[in-house]
Amino acid sequence: MTERRWLAVMFAAILALAGMTGCTAPNPVDMDRAITLTLVRHGQSEGNLSGRMDTSVPGPPLTDLGSEQAVMIANRLSDNRYDGIFASTMIRTQQTAEPMAHRCGEMVTAVEGLQEIEAGVFEGQPEAYAVKTYYGDIVDWTIGNRDLRIPGSIDGNEFDDRFDRAIDEIYATGVLRPIVYSHGAAIAAWATMNAENSRPDLMKTAPLPNTGYVVLDGKPGDWKLVDWNGTQVP
Repeated sequence: MTERRWLAVMFAAILALAGMTGCTAPNPVDMDRAITLTLVRHGQSEGNLSGRMDTSVPGPPLTDLGSEQAVMIANRLSDNRYDGIFASTMIRTQQTAEPMAHRCGEMVTAVEGLQEIEAGVFEGQPEAYAVKTYYGDIVDWTIGNRDLRIPGSIDGNEFDDRFDRAIDEIYATGVLRPIVYSHGAAIAAWATMNAENSRPDLMKTAPLPNTGYVVLDGKPGDWKLVDWNGTQVP
């Protein structure tokens, strides 16, 4: 981890500890520990059902099917005993996280920076069209073209920086097995851009469906991809 990145993570840890209350001092957070990070895409939203791009915040809620999917993924993954439940600032991720939070006895914590990648000029366009435009630009980020900007939106560096900050904030809370509810393009792009054993081909051959997930082991600046929606990654 670079010195700049380490300082950023330490600062996040200080802020996290400063926000704690109680009469006893909190245990110090090990800022060199390895964790297992699970990233889950939200269930089907009203935006998905419409067939059009909707990256607005807070965005549309889940459909009835999306709510069922949220329960199903909670049932499937809850044996992993997550010690922190986090979600983006968008309604659909927080709703998807609720069944897992209930099963684990945890609260859902919304974290800025986990939101979907803004569609820019493609907002409201058919999702089928966006595969070759919006999503195509994001795939380019993962193969080194991070300066490429989605028209009317952000570039790969800006996206990676903000998602990094969100993960740093989560790491600084001291969790060992966090589950983080985010968005399909954001999860796939960040995991591919940051894992030492990244597989950019998976973004095209195995795009994450609603409630699809990715698992990484490691710590900020040192991640290894281990599972892409049920497929083990060597």
